[in-house]
Amino acid sequence: MGQTPRFIVELNLFRPPFYARVAHDTTIDEPAPDTIPPPIRVDLPSQKSHHSHGLPKIPSLSSDWIANTVSEHEQCMIIPFNVQKALLPFNIHLNSIKLTPPSIFHSKMDLAAAILLILLNLASRYTCSDSRLVVKMTLVHNASKIGGFCLDGSLPAYHLHRGFGAGARNWLLQFEGGGWCNDIQSCLERAQTRRGSTLYMNKLEDFNGILSNNASLNPDFYNWNRVKLRYCDGGSFSGDAKFDNGTSVLYFRGKKIWEAIILDLLPQGLMHARKALLSGCSAGGLSSFLHCENFARILPRNTSVKCLSDAGFFMDERDIALNHTMRNFFENLVSLQGIEENLNKNCTSFLDNPKLCMFPQYFLRYITAPIFILNTAYDVYQFHHALVPPSADTRGHWNRCKLSIDSCNTRQLDILQDFRQDMLVALRSFHIYSRRGGMFINSCFAHCQSESQDTWFARDSPQIYSKTIAEAVGDWYFSRNTSKLIDCAYPCDTSCHNIAA
Repeated sequence: MGQTPRFIVELNLFRPPFYARVAHDTTIDEPAPDTIPPPIRVDLPSQKSHHSHGLPKIPSLSSDWIANTVSEHEQCMIIPFNVQKALLPFNIHLNSIKLTPPSIFHSKMDLAAAILLILLNLASRYTCSDSRLVVKMTLVHNASKIGGFCLDGSLPAYHLHRGFGAGARNWLLQFEGGGWCNDIQSCLERAQTRRGSTLYMNKLEDFNGILSNNASLNPDFYNWNRVKLRYCDGGSFSGDAKFDNGTSVLYFRGKKIWEAIILDLLPQGLMHARKALLSGCSAGGLSSFLHCENFARILPRNTSVKCLSDAGFFMDERDIALNHTMRNFFENLVSLQGIEENLNKNCTSFLDNPKLCMFPQYFLRYITAPIFILNTAYDVYQFHHALVPPSADTRGHWNRCKLSIDSCNTRQLDILQDFRQDMLVALRSFHIYSRRGGMFINSCFAHCQSESQDTWFARDSPQIYSKTIAEAVGDWYFSRNTSKLIDCAYPCDTSCHNIAA
């Protein structure tokens, strides 16, 4: 890739409009004239200072502001969760930042975020144009005819990038993830965000990992028609209800959204698909489980239809206080959004509590279409929200362990190992008896691995028996090799990209 580009950073924080500007340092790197990108300027949100000297100050940079800035500049960017860690490649450390005058920023973290934002914005110019793909949003205008609305009543949407060559008649549909809302208050709040309304979504979406169109980054699916289904119902595309108390209205119409998007894609070539893969991550991975059979029924019989669930194998597991936190959450979700009627009928007729059929472990046996289960045995979302939710750790004994696995004590590690074992037990029948199924159960502390290039297929991607996730999924889909891979227990896997580590 060549030498890392060097930058000149200019921060104007004394006189509005406040901004951060970065330009390539041509005096050092001396690139060819036609390769010098123009300087980039990002205006920073500001407010009047309440201090007597009247100097401006920059409020904390919210994720919404960052998302809007990215959308306005129409550039692909990676917004890191750990600002301190992300600054390290630029040799900028929080301890070295001096605030003068101190009222300009609330904290060094705010200043670091501002600098990071502009540096990443510029850095993206060097990697985005050739290797990254940004795809525009398509609203499903006909969705209103069948009642397919987001939580707030806005139209649903997807992003489609056309296939080409040998993949022109193959289709990959990827459910977006993003949690759930299981009560009126949380759904009302969600409806005012990008998780509940297309009005707040970025109109451009970065296609990485399994959605990439680069053969060297996505060798088996790069030339397929790839579709990302935006998530705005809060019920894994499965609800069919409406809340209206005369003051507020909420549409729990995930199933109708799914149907509307399919109806929109069929005449665009999906009805003639030779091969098809239904995929998804997190809540979208659960959607893949829930809609796999339906997807297979929709497409022609001669279409090779398979499904992939990434981080969607949510467990019916007691938390550390022996409460059924996740079970109670899903039960409320099913009741609120009218999901029960859309769950697997074999499962709901078999279990005394049909709401439990929201958990894949109870209806996996009834899925006849080939499915691949990609999950970490120490899924970070389930670790933080199901196994050790805040309600079960009121004194914060697990806080350090959640932030760093190295800080977990022996008892905590034993509990995490027990969780892994419970997952393997729940998957045992599938592992032994499913002849057309696939698995990649690694021992990383992560959540979602198919949408990120560094975990999907890269030089240092996670591996099991020297096989990356992309290779395992490809071998399974094209029947090149049996792909049921289970990793050894933590901490044996040195290829992991741990979120909490």
